[in-house]
Amino acid sequence: MSKPSLEVIQTKILDADSPKIRCVKNGVYFTVPESLPRGRHKVPFESIVAAQRERVLIAVTELLASLGYRNFGVKEIAKRSGVSLQAFYACYKSKDECVFAGYNRFIQTLLTHMMTTPLQGTDRVTLVVNLIGAYLDTLQKDLVVAKAYQVEIDAMGIKAREQRRLSLSLFAKYIENAVLQSAPDKATPRHLNWTAYLGVVYAARQLASDALEEKVKPDLGALKKLMVVWLNDLFRLD
Repeated sequence: MSKPSLEVIQTKILDADSPKIRCVKNGVYFTVPESLPRGRHKVPFESIVAAQRERVLIAVTELLASLGYRNFGVKEIAKRSGVSLQAFYACYKSKDECVFAGYNRFIQTLLTHMMTTPLQGTDRVTLVVNLIGAYLDTLQKDLVVAKAYQVEIDAMGIKAREQRRLSLSLFAKYIENAVLQSAPDKATPRHLNWTAYLGVVYAARQLASDALEEKVKPDLGALKKLMVVWLNDLFRLD
């Protein structure tokens, strides 16, 4: 009996109904668009394009998380999203542009959740713990998206690393500013350099990324409890 060809194997893996491809959770980072009504309809063209872009972002995220960056292309993205190749290229110039659009949504969502974390009346340690906790909690809400943009995007090389540095620096700056503006102990003479906050963000990201690689359903909230011990020491008041 002959062995199945690589093309046949890849086709089975990339089938839209394949259990190997995990789905994003609707309404966390991405929102699944409603199906268009059959036949002639009055849905504005802009709304149709916006829906197609969202479907494409969902598809590329699911493929990235489940198969890795190098194991799918534009054809597979179009197939999974249910749009034509022409429609795909009307939304994005390339696979990479599409992936980075998904990554930008990911970062925007994380920052939004951090920014909605209550700040007033909180000591410095608790404030930092809560903001890092908001970051980890948002990752936990959709582990497929987290796996895609915390782990698998690294295969894209230098541009992905540049985007990561910019994003983590943005998180660190936000935490530092939140501490300076909101913590009751902001008048203390012991002001930490912003790289201390950057180090915390990098540590949280790496711990989360390792957990996402090791388990399909890691408990990222548990990382917050582990970090509290050394965060208390790092941000103690002298």
